[in-house]
Amino acid sequence: MPVTRIDDCFTRLRASGRKALIPFITAGDPSLEATVPVMHALVEAGADVIELGVPFSDPMADGPTIQRSSEHALARGASLRYIFDSVAAFRQRDANTPVVLMGYLNPVEIRGAANFAGEAIAAGVDGVLLVDLPPEEAEETRAAFTAAGLALILLASPTSTDARLDLLCDAAQGYLYYVSFAGVTGASERLDSAAAGDRLRLLRSRSKAPVVAGFGIKDAASAASMAVDADGVVVGSALVSAMAEAADPAAAAVAASRFLKPLREALGS
Repeated sequence: MPVTRIDDCFTRLRASGRKALIPFITAGDPSLEATVPVMHALVEAGADVIELGVPFSDPMADGPTIQRSSEHALARGASLRYIFDSVAAFRQRDANTPVVLMGYLNPVEIRGAANFAGEAIAAGVDGVLLVDLPPEEAEETRAAFTAAGLALILLASPTSTDARLDLLCDAAQGYLYYVSFAGVTGASERLDSAAAGDRLRLLRSRSKAPVVAGFGIKDAASAASMAVDADGVVVGSALVSAMAEAADPAAAAVAASRFLKPLREALGS
C-alpha cells in the first residue's frame, strides 16, 4: 500500500515522542447534525485519528453505552451513505486527520468489498476496522481494500494465540488495535494496565504497524497508564456518554472537547 494519512500521522507522532489519542464516536449520535461538528471539535481538542462508529443492529462487541448510541443513530437514519457524506463534509475543512470506520462486516458484504472500499476512499476514509472479521478469513476483503488504498485495521486480544499473533503482526495495516481485555467496550472496571502492558510490549516488538490500546479507557489517568506501553490509546464509551445529553450540535461539540482535552494533556501535547 502507498503511504497513507495514518502512516504520516504515526510518523509525526514518533518523531515528536508523542502518543496517539484516538477518540471513537458513533456516527449519527447524539444527532445526525452533530457528527461533523464533533469530529472537528475533537481534532481541535487534540485527536490524532478519529474512529467513526458505523451503527449496526447487532453490535456484539459493544457494551450498553455504544449499543444504545448505535440504536439511536439507526433510528435517526444514520445509513452508510450518511456516514460517507459526513466524512466527505469533514474533509472540506480537514484534509489531514485520519478517519477510520469501526463496525461490522455485514455492510461491507452487502455492498461488496471493492465497491465499499471505492466509496470509502472517495469520501476520505483512511481505514476500516471490522470487529467480526477473523484475520484467517480476511484475505479477500484485505485484497479489495488494499487495491483501493484503504487500510484494514486488525484486532488483537489477550486470548489471541501465538499463531494468530504472528498473522496479525505480519498483516497489520495502519495500526494494530489491541483489545485490552476479553469482553465488550466500556467495561472500565476490567482494565488491568499492568497485564495489558506485557502484551503490548510483545506486540510492539513484533508488529510492523503501530499498536494502540482500547476498551476500558475512560479518563486521563487510564489513558496515560495504557499509553506507557502502546503507541496510542482509543477512548469510546466514556466519550459517547459525555455527549449523550447534548441538546444540539454545538453542545455536543463542546462536550466532546471538554472530555478530550484532559486526555490530550495527560498524553502530552
